Amino acid sequence: MVQILRPDEVREKYGPMFCRGFYTLVDEEHGRAQIIEKCVAKGPGEWDIVNRRRTKGVIEDIRMESNMLVMDTIIGERELNFGPVASDVGGQGLKALKVEGDEVRTTWYGIAGASVGIGACIPQCPDVIRTEYPDDFTIGGAHRAHVDIITPKLVRVIIGIDDTDTKEKGASWVASLKLGTTCPIGHFIEHKIIQLNPKVPNKTTNCCSTAVSFAVRESEVPALIEYAVDFIRKESYSEDAVITVYQGLEVPEGLREFGWSCKSVLYTPDDAIRAAEENGVQIISVTGMKGVIGAVAAIGCFDLGERSAGIPEDFE
Repeated sequence: MVQILRPDEVREKYGPMFCRGFYTLVDEEHGRAQIIEKCVAKGPGEWDIVNRRRTKGVIEDIRMESNMLVMDTIIGERELNFGPVASDVGGQGLKALKVEGDEVRTTWYGIAGASVGIGACIPQCPDVIRTEYPDDFTIGGAHRAHVDIITPKLVRVIIGIDDTDTKEKGASWVASLKLGTTCPIGHFIEHKIIQLNPKVPNKTTNCCSTAVSFAVRESEVPALIEYAVDFIRKESYSEDAVITVYQGLEVPEGLREFGWSCKSVLYTPDDAIRAAEENGVQIISVTGMKGVIGAVAAIGCFDLGERSAGIPEDFE
């Protein structure tokens, strides 16, 4: 018989723990998912990275980004391999991630102290719907334990923004960061400043666009877009502000190539519109259309890490 506990019931049973965010984002079209786990300290995340990477399972890549532990996974199931160290140092792994309607089920295994993380810490995060424990679940010690953690199915939405400012007032990166940190819809995940071609003749100062990403329920996407448009319209000092929207965990290769080339090539608005149409990007004119090149490029560069903030010469 399975015992089912809500986050508040887990907290009452085991005492307060340390998980501050647990989001499961899926891209069913490409069979991919991403789990974002926020912790109060970096140490547990680093330990989790080493152990989850060792056991493999459905995790394809795992890394720390600030206080976030980010896991790229497949949608499906794979066997775990705890390796010869399991009996001495324990271990932890993600065996399966499955989409069930509007929910995502992740199946975790832990040995020794690692079972505390999957049995008591993550399950009491407010983002979790419920956790299912088998009858023989025992936390800590030399036990091998597993749980199923059920969370809302979320999707990633990237919003690119450009030309909200003038030479005298404003900064697009400030407007986008305000959008991310104040938006009441979904979960704000990342903010990026995108350096574009500094030789562009029609620019304010630095020739940068910007973008933010959110984890939201699919049903919330229209409300998020509407909120973003209204917010940028109020924040914009320019008559040329544009928003772009992309939903998914994988930015298409063609869009990445366009974004990167915008750092050295002079494009026309028609070029950007064509790149958007070919790669599933929605373009919204907020106060005008001049910012379309930068707003499309912002999505293309979003997953390039530090390269998004530089120009090609910085990485030669």
